[in-house]
Amino acid sequence: MSTAAATHHPLVEPAESPLTPESWGKLGMWTFLAADAMTFGALLAGYGALRYGDPSWPRPSTILGIPLTALMTFLLICSSVTMVEGLAGIRQGNASKFRTFIGLTILGGILFLSLQAYEWTHLIEHGQSIRRNNFGATFFILTGFHGMHVFSGVVYLTIILLLGMAGRFTAERSSPVEIAGLYWHFVDLIWILVFTFVYLI
Repeated sequence: MSTAAATHHPLVEPAESPLTPESWGKLGMWTFLAADAMTFGALLAGYGALRYGDPSWPRPSTILGIPLTALMTFLLICSSVTMVEGLAGIRQGNASKFRTFIGLTILGGILFLSLQAYEWTHLIEHGQSIRRNNFGATFFILTGFHGMHVFSGVVYLTIILLLGMAGRFTAERSSPVEIAGLYWHFVDLIWILVFTFVYLI
């Protein structure tokens, strides 16, 4: 037997991508959120520039309902907590906990949108509009853009809830719920920034 034939050559396994389908999903969401954060950043920067350059800019507390908006902020913060609990439920294999807390998260989003609709209606009835002045334009664009994100999140989480009720998620397959949670936490964080810069400062 030749030396070459006797030499043992270990099998070389083909290289695999370190990214699993779940990792690709998270990467995609993080990429989207990074781009979205830049959009919100540009809107907030534009708001700040217009406000700084307009000596007639009204004091927000004289026009906006701070207590109402504080309640809206509290609802979104609570919805982030329920989102965490919903994800924990599916990771623990507890379908009932998952359904309850994701349902509460959706309810928090719906209540937020309802209060925002009330706020908008009240402001419009008292003469505010997107065309009236720079304050109205930036306020309605910023809060409206964020409201669209909350609405999208409510639809997104409703689909996640329905899929979960159909048995699509388990303790081993919880990545889609985690990805939805990333989006919802982002929406909540952005609102805290909007609330601080537009309503409080």
